[in-house]
Amino acid sequence: MSLAANFNLFDEYNILRLICALFIIPHLYAKFYVPAALGFFVAAGFKPAKFWMYLAGAIEAVLAVTLILGIYVTISGAIAAIHLLVAAVGVYRVTGKYLWNIGGYEFCLFWAICCWIVAMHAY
Repeated sequence: MSLAANFNLFDEYNILRLICALFIIPHLYAKFYVPAALGFFVAAGFKPAKFWMYLAGAIEAVLAVTLILGIYVTISGAIAAIHLLVAAVGVYRVTGKYLWNIGGYEFCLFWAICCWIVAMHAY
C-alpha cells in the first residue's frame, strides 16, 4: 500500500489505525512531562518504576510512528494490543475498577481490542 493510500480517510480501516496511533501520543507525552505518571508505575508495582515508565514511553513512540505511517502494521498493532493489556492490568492493580470514567481499565481494554483489530486487518 502506498503512503498516500495509508492516509485515505475514506477507508475506515485507516481511520481506526490512525486513531489507535494518535491516541498513543498524549500517553507518551505524559510519561515524560507529567510527574504523576511515575507514581502510577510505582503504585502498579513495576520495579524499578522509572525503567518501566521509560521503556513504555519508548515502545509507545515506536508504535505511534509505525502505526501512523502504516509500517509493519500487523506487528505494531499486535504489540500495541499487548502493551495496552499490560496497561489495563496495571490500572486494575491500582484502582480495582472497570469503568474508565472512574479511573478503571475499560479504556485500555477497548483500545487494546481496537489495536488487535488493526493487526488482524493488516494481515
